[in-house]
Amino acid sequence: MSYAVIKTGGKQYRVSVGDTINIEILPGKTGDTVTFTEVLSIGQGNDIRVGRPFLENASVSGEIIDQVKGKKVVAFKFKRRKGYHRKVGHRQKLTKVKIVTITG
Repeated sequence: MSYAVIKTGGKQYRVSVGDTINIEILPGKTGDTVTFTEVLSIGQGNDIRVGRPFLENASVSGEIIDQVKGKKVVAFKFKRRKGYHRKVGHRQKLTKVKIVTITG
């Protein structure tokens, strides 16, 4: 089974055909096709190709399944005995992508 390591949104993901991943938000609607050209490596069994930093003529394409929000993250600060406390919440916007093909 082949796999690829791609870079998107400042993070790296190891993906195979048929995988569904949540990544940083991408422009597009449900059903649109997205292509990742920043492919760091491709492997199939014992054969592994690594780019410096990216592989040329390699790409991974996927289909946008949904635009979602991640889990809520709460940042709570306080200083004891001073009456100081601050609570801030954040929900990251994510894009759910299903990997369709790996070429290269």
